Amino acid sequence: MQRVSLSVPIGAGVVCAVVGFTSSFAVVLTGLRAVGASPAQAASGLLAACVLQGLGMLALAIRFRMPITLAWSTPGAALIASTGVVEGGWPAAVGAFVVTGVLIVATGLWSGLSRLIALIPAAVAQAMLAGVLLPLCLAPVTALSHHPWAIAPILLAWVVLVRFSPRWAVPGAFAVAVVVIVVDLVRSEASIGSDQLLPQVVWTTPHLTVAAVTGIALPLYIVTMAAQNIPGVAVMRTFDYEVPWRPSMGVTGLTTVVGAGFGVHALNLAAISAALAASPDADPDRNRRWVAAVSAGVAYLVIGAGSAAVATLVVLAPEGTIQAVAGVALLAPLAGALSAAAGAPGDGGQRTAAVATFVVAASGTAFAGIGSAFWALLVGIGVHLLLRPRHANRREEVSSPDAP
Repeated sequence: MQRVSLSVPIGAGVVCAVVGFTSSFAVVLTGLRAVGASPAQAASGLLAACVLQGLGMLALAIRFRMPITLAWSTPGAALIASTGVVEGGWPAAVGAFVVTGVLIVATGLWSGLSRLIALIPAAVAQAMLAGVLLPLCLAPVTALSHHPWAIAPILLAWVVLVRFSPRWAVPGAFAVAVVVIVVDLVRSEASIGSDQLLPQVVWTTPHLTVAAVTGIALPLYIVTMAAQNIPGVAVMRTFDYEVPWRPSMGVTGLTTVVGAGFGVHALNLAAISAALAASPDADPDRNRRWVAAVSAGVAYLVIGAGSAAVATLVVLAPEGTIQAVAGVALLAPLAGALSAAAGAPGDGGQRTAAVATFVVAASGTAFAGIGSAFWALLVGIGVHLLLRPRHANRREEVSSPDAP
C-alpha cells in the first residue's frame, strides 16, 4: 500500500470542512432568519453549529478511529426557510429544535423509532423535500431579473465551476458574492463596526408550542433522518465503514439539544461531504483516514471564529445575493429528491402520492398555523395508504437496532 504523508488526510479534512461550510451556510442563515431569528441570533446559530459539530467530529473520530464527519442539516435549514415564523416566534422555533434533538437521540436508543421512520414511503419523504427546496432554488432566477448586476456574476461563476470543478462550484459562487458585497459596500460607503466581526453567542429560552412541534420539529426530524443520517451511513458503507449508530445519534442529537438555545436547528451525519474524508483520496490507508475527520473537526472550530464576519456580510449583502448562493447550493439536493420521487413505481399509487406530496409542500401554504411540509407528509402518506393495493407487502423494516 502506498504510504503518504500525514499532511494528505489533514488536508482532506480541511477541504471537507471548507467545502461543507461555504456550500451551505447561506441556507442555514436563510432558514434561521425565516423562522424569526434576529441577525445576531442567526449568527449565534452559525457559530454554535460550527463549534458543536467540530467537537462532535473530534469525539467520534478519536473514539472509533473512523472518518466520521458531521454537518448541519442543509435540507432541514431549507425546510424551516419555507416554513416561516410560527406561533410563538423565534423562542417556539428554538423549542422545536430541542424536540428534534431529543427525537434524534431517541432514534439511537429505541429501534422502534427507526422502524417507524423506515415505514414512511421513500418517495413521499423525497417529494416533501423537493417541494420545500423548489421555492428556494427559484430565488436566483427571480433575483436575476431584479438585480442582474449583482446576481449574474454569481451564477456565471457557478456554471463555469460546475463544468470544470463541481466540488468548488458553490464555494466559488460565494467567493464572487463576497466581491459583489464588498463593491456594494464601497459604493454605498457603509461602515462595519469591529464588534460585528467578533463571534458571540446569544441565548434564547426554548418555548414549546403545538404549531412549532408539528410544523417544524416533526418535518425537520424526518428530513434530517431521511436526507442526511441514513444516506450518511450508506455513504460510509461504500468505503467499508460501519458507523456506530447509537453513539452517532447520541452525539448529533445531544449537540442539537445543547445548541438549540444558541440557534442550532439540527446536526447530523454528513452525507455528500462524508466521501471527502472517507474515500481513498483522503489516504490510501483506510486505518488512517480518521485523521481527516479530526482535521475537519479542528477546521470547523477555526471557521466558527470567523462565522460572525460571514454573517455580517450576509446582512449587508445586496438584495438577492445570498439567496442566489443558497439557491445554487440546493440544486443538487433538489435534483436528487426529484429523481427519487419521480422514480417511484407507477402502480400502487406511490407516484401519485409523491406528486401530491410535492404539490402541497411546494405551495408553501400554512393551515392552522402549521407549515406546508407537515401537511404534505400527511397528504402523501394518506394518498399512499388509500391507493395501495389491499394485499400489498409491508415495507421492509430495519433489521437491526444498531443500524438505520
